[in-house]
Amino acid sequence: MSTFVRHRPAPPAPHGGSGGGRLRSGIRFESVSVAYGATTVLDSLDLTLLPGEVMALLGPSGSGKTTALRAVAGFATPAHGRVYIGGEDVTGLPPHRRGIGMVVQQYALFPHMRVSDNVAFGLRAHKTPRAEIPARVREALRMTGMEDFARRYPRELSGGQQQRVAIARALAIRPRVLLLDEPLSALDAQLRSGMLAELARLHRELPDVSILYVTHDQVEALTLADRIAVMRDARLVSCGTPQELYREPGNDFTATFLGGANLLPVVVRAHAPDGRAEVDHHGTTLLVTAPEIVSPGVDVLACIRPHHLSLTEQPTGNGLRGRVAELQWRGATHRLYLDLGPETLVVDVAELRDPPRVGDTVTVTFAPQDAVLLPDKPGDDLPTSPVQRAGRVR
Repeated sequence: MSTFVRHRPAPPAPHGGSGGGRLRSGIRFESVSVAYGATTVLDSLDLTLLPGEVMALLGPSGSGKTTALRAVAGFATPAHGRVYIGGEDVTGLPPHRRGIGMVVQQYALFPHMRVSDNVAFGLRAHKTPRAEIPARVREALRMTGMEDFARRYPRELSGGQQQRVAIARALAIRPRVLLLDEPLSALDAQLRSGMLAELARLHRELPDVSILYVTHDQVEALTLADRIAVMRDARLVSCGTPQELYREPGNDFTATFLGGANLLPVVVRAHAPDGRAEVDHHGTTLLVTAPEIVSPGVDVLACIRPHHLSLTEQPTGNGLRGRVAELQWRGATHRLYLDLGPETLVVDVAELRDPPRVGDTVTVTFAPQDAVLLPDKPGDDLPTSPVQRAGRVR
């Protein structure tokens, strides 16, 4: 019998519900598996993307996120399971009949074509009436802010501008769903930040288009997504809103991959009715948040984000004392690595006028609501809580 028992209901579905009737957009994976020979690259994926929703598939290389996107696009054939777009089973349909727009990281623009012709290419491939093409091209370029560059060639554009053209080409066909496969990975940090803002604006202009966004960048996922599906080793690990997964990640992999976290082994001493628990960390008593009922005596992990820790001289509670093993100045912040003995604690604080030195002993504190308990099961990747199972929206 599990020692973790959820005592609150699952979160409500995000905006953009079906509202009844046939869906115009949205994606549903129904136990989808993809294998190449004896290697399974996507394992029994159950996940629903609602109409008008942006979902980020987040995970390291080889986690299965791009394979999931390719299964939607029709470029990867499921060995088992079905793929639905807008309530329609498209598993056996060729890519050009699925009503999708797709953007990849390499831009894939035709160098000998002007911007307008690149955008028009998809329309011609979909046999759009010739008289409609110019207006559709102008509309797509306007939405991506590239209408003044219609006569230029790709070589005359920056990387960010080329990616906007690729997005415009995908939008020109007015897709039911838009698939983005790491579209910003080839851009530098400044361009990436600008494109994130543009994609957020674009989403507001296309409230009915579902967007599946594949990335390994947590900032992109947290910035753009209504929900995030975390992938690992070809399987879905967690799914929920960015706030849910950040505050209550549910497992150690999600905690460390999404935002970075300190995971301290602790033993539960008592569970309070207000959703908190008293735990022991190597003889130090701490008060933390326990979103699930936890039995006393159980070994669990306390998850604390580095920026939730504060340096203090006189702790009033929840104090951890350690030796400064490393100190990094990062401009607006300092990062400290504290040696607690069995573990190393990462601490991010605002820039210090008089920072401690390596070798100094310091004390840090945190608020009970800024630490959450996780099962002490390193490597556990099975969804067990309602938040983690939230990908299975019906």
